[in-house]
Amino acid sequence: MVLLVHHPVSPFSRKVRIAMTEKKMLFVLKEEEPWNLSQNVFKLNPAGELPIYVYDGNVIAGNYAICEFLEEISKDYKLLPSAPKERAEVRRLVEWFDDKFYREVYRNVVMEKVHRRFGTGQAPDSRLLKAGLNNLNFHLEYIDWLIERRNYLAGENFSWADIAAAAHLSIVDYLGDIPWESYKNAKLWYSKIKSRPSFKDILKDNIKGILPAKHYANLDF
Repeated sequence: MVLLVHHPVSPFSRKVRIAMTEKKMLFVLKEEEPWNLSQNVFKLNPAGELPIYVYDGNVIAGNYAICEFLEEISKDYKLLPSAPKERAEVRRLVEWFDDKFYREVYRNVVMEKVHRRFGTGQAPDSRLLKAGLNNLNFHLEYIDWLIERRNYLAGENFSWADIAAAAHLSIVDYLGDIPWESYKNAKLWYSKIKSRPSFKDILKDNIKGILPAKHYANLDF
């Protein structure tokens, strides 16, 4: 049995959980608070980052390492296309959300509203929060543009790109900060993603002390 050390507010943890469920892999979860990690986390991953994948006494740490590992061991269901050019596009978009979106939106919105609150007990920095929400609009515009031209973010088929984007957006959506009505294509895409069986448990996530937006678990918004 696989143990996944995670937290609901970690987009990389959500990304791995969605992928493992898509690939029909069995796993159990152990929750760790990112702002108050136990020493056991550092023993498993000296970087002190989530998620951490543990199986048969082996440890795989790091978002990209875990995702590549899952893709390699899964023979029946691939989330990367076979053509090199299409694979490159999936990887480009995964990097977009795991790096660019994370820096421009997650750090300014989720870290301010959640990490800062529980880690230091302080209120969010309004300047950072405003910057993050402004940046969010740019990313939603880009998703809107992509979906106007494609069935899924990276092309015709569901892929790691959709998982990465949805993992990040779902946390911001939990906080009620996404103006979906202004981005019809993005809303249609996200509705399709969160209707997948692999998203069922994500929509049940609960961040202690913060209630989800009323529409969060509603498949029809």
